[in-house]
Amino acid sequence: MTAIERESMEYDVVIVGAGPAGLAAAIRLKQLDPDLSVVLLEKGSEVGAHILSGAVLDPCGLDALLPDWRGMDAPIRTPVTEDHFYLLGPSGQVRIPNWPMPKLMSNHGNYIVSMANVCRWLATVAEGLGVEVFPGMACSELVLDGDRVVGVVAGEFGREADGTPGPGYEPGMELRGKYVFLAEGVRGSLSKQAIAKYGLSDGHEPQKFGLGMKEIWEIDPARHRPGKVVHTMGWPLGGNAGGGSFLYHAEDNQVLVGFVVHLNYRNPYVFPYMEFQRLKHHPLIADVLAGGKRVAYGARAISEGGWQSIPKLTFPGGALLGCSAGLVNVPRIKGNHNAMLSGIAAAEAAHAAIAAGRAGDELVGYEAAVREGPIARDLKPVRNVKPMWSKWGLWASLGLGGLDMWTRSLTGLGLFGTLKHGKTDAAATGEAKDFAPIDYPKPDGVLSFDRLTNVAFSFTNHEESQPCHLRLRDPSAPIAVNLPKYAEPAQRYCPAGVYEVLRDEEGSNPRFQINFQNCVHCKTCDIKDPSQNIDWTTPQGGDGPNYPNM
Repeated sequence: MTAIERESMEYDVVIVGAGPAGLAAAIRLKQLDPDLSVVLLEKGSEVGAHILSGAVLDPCGLDALLPDWRGMDAPIRTPVTEDHFYLLGPSGQVRIPNWPMPKLMSNHGNYIVSMANVCRWLATVAEGLGVEVFPGMACSELVLDGDRVVGVVAGEFGREADGTPGPGYEPGMELRGKYVFLAEGVRGSLSKQAIAKYGLSDGHEPQKFGLGMKEIWEIDPARHRPGKVVHTMGWPLGGNAGGGSFLYHAEDNQVLVGFVVHLNYRNPYVFPYMEFQRLKHHPLIADVLAGGKRVAYGARAISEGGWQSIPKLTFPGGALLGCSAGLVNVPRIKGNHNAMLSGIAAAEAAHAAIAAGRAGDELVGYEAAVREGPIARDLKPVRNVKPMWSKWGLWASLGLGGLDMWTRSLTGLGLFGTLKHGKTDAAATGEAKDFAPIDYPKPDGVLSFDRLTNVAFSFTNHEESQPCHLRLRDPSAPIAVNLPKYAEPAQRYCPAGVYEVLRDEEGSNPRFQINFQNCVHCKTCDIKDPSQNIDWTTPQGGDGPNYPNM
């Protein structure tokens, strides 16, 4: 194959991903040295287009980055005023009192936000400092010099469906830097390559994941309580899977309703999207949404492995930041603060190396800052909540997990050491013969909706003539292996209806169809496919969801 000739541009630091981690790194680099050249590459059509988060924001990361942010017209205006936890049954609920919960679980001092809008604002701050921010620039390859990452390929457009260059083909550019920061979010395609190439996960527990789905609703003002935060566990998942819901009363008569399903569920008939739709019929949720309208929908995977699963964070020429490293605090359902803190730490380590004439050295200072600083203090006390839930169920997680968090927060010592996660989420999938199909209620079109109708509210779009960005390692595996063994769970675990098993009029001759145009870039298929046969790669820049204020 003939090598593709590309133009190149040189920078001090190249950052992939304009989420909270990448933006914090870019801003901190310019704060430390305005003369550093920094480029920030974002695959979404604009900064924020691919950002989806709950979100209740712990402002500690923002306080460290921009101490005067409260006077900067930031889109952070709704402080938490009420904090409620419920255990749901099919038609009722029991409130879990706040007083027995460790202090770390309190949302006092936090804010209900749209992280998409927060990132849009942070991008303006970065640009004001001189960061070059390029949206619509998907990064498709790492550029190597020997064993060292020296850049990325960005902005390749115009390939035909078969992968060959079309008449309007643009080869993209090589953006090269002294350091490359991968801040792509959960299961980023370049991060996945770097983790595999450099063995960054060797000696660490496998990363664990959840699937988070979210809708924004405009509701009756009489039902709106700005600042109210509600979290639930229990119904409708029961024993089928771990997870829970959130309901956040944001500004402008909007509520953010979401559902997280842990992806280590065994039953291949679990349909996470339909579990979310069923949740909204619970009286606790339905009473809030009554008379309202859904205005946006989206989904994304969430890293849930916590402290045990954080890989080695540095490699020759670069580092993993934010959710690419897996820094979410699972019981708090928060990761944006740690993403920002990781961006700050990576920037400080890179600046120190460049200033000392050590550009190219591995950023051991960044690794130490994450493993010994505020991120470690946030994640270590909650390290056993997720494995307890996975191994022993919800009640053990509530009881023993709470006890473990209390003892660690008070004494620094836990009762259970550090528990292991065990299997990957893909390997946790059981065989269909051991389970019965689940009969889900049909969506009513008022509170609950079918997938394709909801996907339209993600405003996702992909140029149909390009190659499918969802790559099958073995095209025969979905029908030959996954269908007979696992009832092909891709039909159900995808929250956007990307994967279908189609049959002829007689109901025979099944074939696997990929509707990649529907993809909302959640990466669940890359994570949960039991045969590990699907590789999520970047489509051309600007394609995918266009979230308004997720």
